[in-house]
Amino acid sequence: MKKRFFNAVVALAIASSLMMTSCIGSFGLTNKVLAWNDQIGGKFVNELVFVAFWILPVYELSALADILVINSIEFWSGNNPIAYDTKIIDGKDARYEIMSNPEGYIVTNLNDGSVIKFNFDEADKSWAVEANGEEHKFMRYIDDNNVEMVTPDGSFEQVELSNAGLYAYRQAIQASMYANR
Repeated sequence: MKKRFFNAVVALAIASSLMMTSCIGSFGLTNKVLAWNDQIGGKFVNELVFVAFWILPVYELSALADILVINSIEFWSGNNPIAYDTKIIDGKDARYEIMSNPEGYIVTNLNDGSVIKFNFDEADKSWAVEANGEEHKFMRYIDDNNVEMVTPDGSFEQVELSNAGLYAYRQAIQASMYANR
């Protein structure tokens, strides 16, 4: 009986994958399980958990869920329902909820309820911070090696994405801040 059920599930998975779409998807759930295993300990613990998850069929079930449901949702809607996440972070002075979404991140201070959003604008490839209903851009992508970063006076300065570029930007910001005192 178990062998028939297993064969039926495999046949259904293969037939569904052939009939549904040609998109292979990002396998978000399977990748999250793998990423979790990668962070839990050293290489020996990771290997033991890896083998156990193959024996218990955790990997098989997560891959099947990706194949039959999640990747299909991702194909038809354009959004992966597993890709976005909410985490709770305990900071020095407060506890924060950080939620990722297609537009960026929403950071909520769980102590006082204040909310700050980090929004990505796909049209001009820029990041902005939004608080109290006001939005301020702080970075724009120019190309793979350069961005424009905001300066204390509100203008933008081109910064090379390298150690030297980052160092020069930090020096310019520090000099500007001390000059304004």
